[in-house]
Amino acid sequence: MLKLTYFGHSAWKLSGNGHALLVDPFISGNPNPVIDVESSDLACGYILLSHGHGDHLGDAIPLARKWNATIIANFELAMYCARKGAQVHGMHLGGGFDFPFGRVKLTPALHGNVVEDDDGLFPTGNPAGFVIHLGGKVIYHAGDTGIFSDMKLIGQLDKLDVALLPIGDNFTMGPADALAAAEMLAAKLTIPMHYNTFPLIRQDPQAFVAALARKGLAGRVVTPGETVEVG
Repeated sequence: MLKLTYFGHSAWKLSGNGHALLVDPFISGNPNPVIDVESSDLACGYILLSHGHGDHLGDAIPLARKWNATIIANFELAMYCARKGAQVHGMHLGGGFDFPFGRVKLTPALHGNVVEDDDGLFPTGNPAGFVIHLGGKVIYHAGDTGIFSDMKLIGQLDKLDVALLPIGDNFTMGPADALAAAEMLAAKLTIPMHYNTFPLIRQDPQAFVAALARKGLAGRVVTPGETVEVG
């Protein structure tokens, strides 16, 4: 059994087989908070980071230190987090690794990747998405990305139970491109994310899910703070 809890934007908690993972935990800086960063509901063993922008790196480093969690990210971003006192596991695009909870593979993402902190801007390698094996299910978290044709290959290599796709436009795919991406990925369930956090990425997720249905694809809107189960 897999549980997915949505914290808004691209932030998720994935739970299964007695393990808990956070992905892109943008909590304390989120303009639409649904959970306090001190909440025990954020307890985890691993934190996956798609890239270093503030709305994705978020609270990863303090949460990793608090819960003694390991940050999984591309090598350069992982090394940045290690210098800030976090335990890390660095990877790179196309590489996979078997963790105690299951397997993670880094996939390409078409985006930027830089960390901005009090000391300036730090380029942190290639942005990524993730194919995550957890709780007997396979999840694709696309990260921040535009559409690319190899999404079809991602769906062929790993039969996806869930695809988490950005639909906000401007910085990532918009709904039309995300619909085409969903067709290539052919996941059993597609869930939109990365929308309505800021005015520039305002979208109608229900309209996106309705468009999926017209293509014969299952979709679901998960509201911030909601948990869904995939059996």
